[in-house]
Amino acid sequence: MDEMRPSSAAAAAAAHLGLASLFPPGLQAIYGESRRLYPDQANPLQVTAIVKYWLGGPDPLDYISMYRNMGCPGQDIPEHWHYVSLGLSDLYGDNRVHEFTGQEGPSGFGFELTFRLKREAGETGPPTWPAELMQGLARYVFQSENTFCSGDHISWHSPLDNSESRIQHMLLTEDPQMLPVQTPFGHVSFLQIVGVCTEELQAAQQWNGQGILDLLRGVHIAGGPWLITDMRRGETIFEIDPHMQERVDKGIETDGSNLSGVSAKCAWDDLSRPPEDEDDSRSICIGSQPRRLSDKDTEQIREALRKGLEINSKSVLPPISSQRHSQDRPQQSVGHFQTQQTSRSRKGSLESESSAAIVPHELVRTRQLESVHLKFNQESGTLLPLCLRGRLLHGRHFTYKSINGDTAITFVSTGVEGAFATEEHPYAAHGPWLQILLTEEFVEQMLAEIQDLSTREVSKLPKEYSWPDKKLKISVLPDTVFDSPLQ
Repeated sequence: MDEMRPSSAAAAAAAHLGLASLFPPGLQAIYGESRRLYPDQANPLQVTAIVKYWLGGPDPLDYISMYRNMGCPGQDIPEHWHYVSLGLSDLYGDNRVHEFTGQEGPSGFGFELTFRLKREAGETGPPTWPAELMQGLARYVFQSENTFCSGDHISWHSPLDNSESRIQHMLLTEDPQMLPVQTPFGHVSFLQIVGVCTEELQAAQQWNGQGILDLLRGVHIAGGPWLITDMRRGETIFEIDPHMQERVDKGIETDGSNLSGVSAKCAWDDLSRPPEDEDDSRSICIGSQPRRLSDKDTEQIREALRKGLEINSKSVLPPISSQRHSQDRPQQSVGHFQTQQTSRSRKGSLESESSAAIVPHELVRTRQLESVHLKFNQESGTLLPLCLRGRLLHGRHFTYKSINGDTAITFVSTGVEGAFATEEHPYAAHGPWLQILLTEEFVEQMLAEIQDLSTREVSKLPKEYSWPDKKLKISVLPDTVFDSPLQ
């Protein structure tokens, strides 16, 4: 981390010199909550940015305090290190970092981050790598102005401590001990980072973060009641207790899925008209040259996809990556691009707090199609049952966005607002963006016929599924079909 160093707690030093009254009120409020928990640690070790963010430094957090928490032996809660950030909230109230908007709303971004790391035998002081991790998350918040909320997940794709650990992603939850505080500059809550394995992140993406957090709380070696991260944990909760997967599957069936889209290998063909039709504005067609849209038309469609068709009341948290490893990390063929509906933005977001209907731009006309052929690679195809059961049967939508171009396929239910596919015309295209409206009855029929896609085991490809009465065909094809350049 640039220009970071351990130091004594500035608050304790100031109090010792009788300068507490000179301390910024926002800083005092957070120190006060920490002293409530740790009255015997008035002078904790801190990591501080030598050049503060408001003076041009790279790190938004002015300080990260590190405390030794003795845990609770009676509840089998182990001893651990407790990290608390200072800087995401308004510490100063003079607009040097955050705009002061009054006492009634959030202070700055309205939260600070915490992290609980299991103390290893023989450790006499807390490792400082969590401070770098917290600074990375803070940089994302400051740059994007997207705030975090409990239940959010963060795709990191790298061991949090740069070791060989399986703990490579994060969930966020309320800190079990730090209580929200009211400052002269607004209110501040404390969100705890929880390290998780890839399989646990995927379960949170496909179900929801709160559900997985509840499962982790019930497994002591995976976090326990206080969700303490153990970087040496070698097993996922699904390996520790195979019945956990059944609870996730039941949760998806009952609650629906928070996963509303993926980047994928996919394509679609309009079977309603011959390929040589000059007016054909369908998306990628394997083996034929697609019609080229103008840059302006393409940007309008991308904008619509970016807004999404989300009917939930809150905007979504985009996955973020570790800056250190993002340059050389290979791209995944399927990557979740819209998941939690629990993050908010303090800037003017493109996503309305209410349902935002998308009206296609007149320059790219919407076409009704009679018959369509959908194409997915195997990894994308295995998500079709989740799309139907976890999303459409709960009145939601699901989008496949091609990683090879502008192609997109959005499945919508009859309850989704803003869709240009209708029950009368269930297949509709807006440039390379195809929407497919499926009734509940048809979804149940499809689920009964594509159950073999629920497993990720390699099977013989291609696979073909067809519903002639609905004029719909789905093919699951080898990756090489999508990787080959168009002829």
